[in-house]
Amino acid sequence: MRIFSKGWARGLGSTVVLAAIPLLLLASCAQAQDTMTRNIGCANSVVACLDGTATIIISTSKGDFTVEVDGAAPLTSGNFVDLVKRGVYDGTVFHRVIPGFVAQGGDPVSANPGTPPERFGTGGFVDPRTGQERRIPLEIALTGEEQPRYGKVLTEPGLRDRLKLRHNQGALAMARSQLPNSASAQFYVALEDLPHLDGSYAVFGRVIAGMEVVSRLENGDRLVRAVVSE
Repeated sequence: MRIFSKGWARGLGSTVVLAAIPLLLLASCAQAQDTMTRNIGCANSVVACLDGTATIIISTSKGDFTVEVDGAAPLTSGNFVDLVKRGVYDGTVFHRVIPGFVAQGGDPVSANPGTPPERFGTGGFVDPRTGQERRIPLEIALTGEEQPRYGKVLTEPGLRDRLKLRHNQGALAMARSQLPNSASAQFYVALEDLPHLDGSYAVFGRVIAGMEVVSRLENGDRLVRAVVSE
């Protein structure tokens, strides 16, 4: 899972063109996503949605930083807190750090010393109860609306102007594949303001202390431990 870099976003706009990939396969995926969006959100979530905020201390091989996750994105925040409490992030690698863009990590497969680096960024959280990878929908919260919107990228300028949570420097957000409802465990921190990502990825918190530590992260640095402090 990954998010597209600034170059991709500027070069392709809001559409990704996949030459030589069977269109029938893409259509089938789109139909599955449409079906999912009818019954997603906190009412049918497999994890408890967050009401309010939670503070999490993240210890890395470069030092500690603190994030506050926001109940304005209740399902995404609840998923992150649950994974922190399970210890899913402990020992994982920051596998995609791009200066001036993002520091991405949280892939559970990277915690295994036997996993080759080329596989970092390919995994998600496998729920031991089901044996299946847990995936959560894209969750976007707008001012003036009581409930977030789910499962659809927001590209309309009028809607993007109403976002409650934006890609400002230090924003904490979920990484995903091209399918909107494919986020699982991987997350990223925005290393600078990234407004071109607003409405396309679920921001659910921000760094409130230690941004200088995040700025020093490099590919291969480890997330030693994450703890919910309050």
